[in-house]
This record gives sequence, structure tokens and C-alpha cells, in this order.
Amino acid sequence: MDLQDQLKQLFPDHKPDPSTQEPEEETQGLWMQEDPIICKYEKRKGKPITILEGYTGATEDFKTLAKEIKTTLSVGGSFKDDKIMIQGDFRDKIMEILKDKGFQVKRVGG
Repeated sequence: MDLQDQLKQLFPDHKPDPSTQEPEEETQGLWMQEDPIICKYEKRKGKPITILEGYTGATEDFKTLAKEIKTTLSVGGSFKDDKIMIQGDFRDKIMEILKDKGFQVKRVGG
């Protein structure tokens, strides 16, 4: 039983205000582009990383996308120089996540 159910039991006549509802998803407003996002694999200092680059929208949207990918995969990563760097080789999973969101993705490097 979550908090909403408990509140409904305590206050059965209460009608929630629609203006205080949380947005369903933050990624609904992401800018879609015609060119594909490039997903490539590299090794830096002997450790594998997956790099995403080529997004031409707003930087804040790309940061939001980076955070969502890192949270979904439960991995670390960073956002630098308009590139998302994810620790580990997750090209297939990342490409699947981006395709589900409607992005075009191109795999580079193997």
C-alpha cells in the first residue's frame, strides 16, 4: 500500500487538484532530430565505455537523456563536450532504449 492509497482511506471525499499532479515523463518534450545519434565503443585506460554523440537539440535535453540512460542501466557515466559517456559496453541496450523513445541510432565501431 503506497502513500496515495493511505491518503484515500483517510480522506475518501478529497478530490486531488489536477494542477498539482506530477508530469508523467520528463522525456516527452525531447527534441527529435533527423540525423542519427552515433553510438560507439572505446576502451580508455583499459576499461570499456560507450559514447553517444551527434545530438543537435538543447544541452539540457541531452543531459536529461543521459541521466535517464544511466538510471535505467544502473551504471555510471558522464556528460562532457556534447557527448554522453557510459561506463561499460552497453551499445545494444542503449540503442534499444533510444529507438523506443523514437530516436534514430547508428552503431559505429564493431
